[in-house]
Amino acid sequence: MYSNPPSRNLAYAPTPYAYPATNILSARINLDEEVKLADSSAERDLIDSLAEIYSIIRTLDGLEKAYIKDALPETEYSDMCSKLLKQYRSILNDENVAREFGDLDTFTQKWDIECPRAKERLKVGLSSVETITVAKATPGSAAPQGNLSGSLILVATENFITFLDALRLNMVSKSALHPLLSDVIQSVNKVTDQDFDHRGKIIQWLITLNQMKTSEELSEEQARDLAFDMEQAYNGFKSIIQ
Repeated sequence: MYSNPPSRNLAYAPTPYAYPATNILSARINLDEEVKLADSSAERDLIDSLAEIYSIIRTLDGLEKAYIKDALPETEYSDMCSKLLKQYRSILNDENVAREFGDLDTFTQKWDIECPRAKERLKVGLSSVETITVAKATPGSAAPQGNLSGSLILVATENFITFLDALRLNMVSKSALHPLLSDVIQSVNKVTDQDFDHRGKIIQWLITLNQMKTSEELSEEQARDLAFDMEQAYNGFKSIIQ
């Protein structure tokens, strides 16, 4: 009258040691309990910092795509890009964060981040606008004239001197030199797009510094080469504003 219930296939091969499923594990899990991702405030801060870097990379890649498509004004792009780059460098100034971060290629590979435009921008350390300004510098261009030009020239000159003084004081770490060199190229770009001796070297050294770890320092030979190139660049800059 009653048929036997159909046998249920097991999800695994039966063995002499197989045990029936129980609710012991599920009884131990409180679904209302908050899961802690960190055991201390320091660990939580580290996770937050790495999450910020992840967000910066994603945001920067979207910004680069928008700029390429001409979806936002050049000045707005430049300001936002510079802000993101500064935030990125600021976060990595923390030795614990920098140690856990490793390097950009390792981080993006670990978290499966496909953002080639952002990676290029972070490696260069300058917005596309600033990089293109140097690349397009031509001997025929003229420096702007007038009171505005005078104030901009003064700022650029002071930035050159500050950077060279830092080298003379043996300040050779990335954390010390990178922001100063960024100030140099940004102030020079505001004065003129005219090419001058060793102008391209400023960008090359900026990229070199940008790819170093925060606490990493230049070797004695690198420091001498940098000092020479910047002296030549400073003399070249002075030659076009006189």
